[in-house]
Amino acid sequence: MAQVTLRINGYAYVIGCKDGEEKHLEAMAAEVNRRIDGVRAAAGPSGEARMLVMASLLLADDLFETRTRLTQAEAAGPGAAAPAKPDPKLARKLNRMAKRAEEIADGLEQP
Repeated sequence: MAQVTLRINGYAYVIGCKDGEEKHLEAMAAEVNRRIDGVRAAAGPSGEARMLVMASLLLADDLFETRTRLTQAEAAGPGAAAPAKPDPKLARKLNRMAKRAEEIADGLEQP
């Protein structure tokens, strides 16, 4: 099992991941940082926990929207404006992303 040190909002976090997933985890951390920067630009500086909560909510909103679109595309079926055949790889990837985000969030919880 590999470990990656990620810097999120100026703080270092050591996160375990499967071998070969380091770059993916770094990309996810970069996205979280991008979201935190957006929150900071819109609302000004805030506490660490609040920034992480706001970034998490923005990411969860995107995930929810994507899942909703996927469900609608599946329901629309062939001939609809949505793709005729849903992409099972996309559904699996979304589920993996959600599961990994939950694992990371569990690891960041403060006692």
